[in-house]
Amino acid sequence: MIKIGLMGGTFDPIHFGHLVIAEEVRIRYGLEKVVFIPCGTPAHKKDYAVTPSEHRYLMTVLATVSNPSFETSRMEIDRTGPSFAIDTIREFRTRYDGEAEIVFITGADAIMEILTWHKKDALVRMCRFVAATRPGYPIEGLSKLPAEYLKQIDVVEVPGIEISSTDIRARVRDDLPIRYLTPPETEAYILKHALYRETPNP
Repeated sequence: MIKIGLMGGTFDPIHFGHLVIAEEVRIRYGLEKVVFIPCGTPAHKKDYAVTPSEHRYLMTVLATVSNPSFETSRMEIDRTGPSFAIDTIREFRTRYDGEAEIVFITGADAIMEILTWHKKDALVRMCRFVAATRPGYPIEGLSKLPAEYLKQIDVVEVPGIEISSTDIRARVRDDLPIRYLTPPETEAYILKHALYRETPNP
C-alpha cells in the first residue's frame, strides 16, 4: 500500500512555507508523493475576495513542478459547489481502489477548525491528519478536541513557516518585495498578471 499526502488550501498565493511543510511531512512519513489541491470555492467564507481558481492553480503548478515528488491537482477547482475535504479524500480513495494510505496535511490554524468541517465525524475516520506548527509553538486548544479526533491527528513542528499568504498579498498591495517568500516562478506570475492589486489583469 502506497502512502500519499494531500495538501489542500486556497494557495492565494502558494509560498515557501507550504513547500517546506509538504517536504518535511513527505520525508517524515515516507510518502510516495504530496498532491497539492487548490480549492475551488472555499467552504468557509473568507474575509477577502479570493483570487480566481485558475490563477491559484497555475501558481501552484509553477511552485511545485521542480520537485518530482510533488503534484498539483485540478480536482477541486473543476468540481462544482463548495470544496469539501471529505469529497476529495473519497475521490482519491476511489482512484487508488483503497490501496493508498492517505495523509491529509494542513496547518495548525486549520486543524483547530475541524469541528466546523463538512461531515467531520466521517472525515476523521477516513485518514490521518498532520497539523504543522512552528517549533516551540504548541497548538493551543488541541486537547479540547474529542478523543477520537486526537487519535487521528499528528502535530509536526516545521521550521521556517512564519510566511503567510495574507502577508504576501499585503506586501504586493503596498509595493513591497516578495522575493524569497514565494518561488521566483510564482512571483513572476503574480507580477505579470498584476494579482493582489486594486485592478488586476484578467
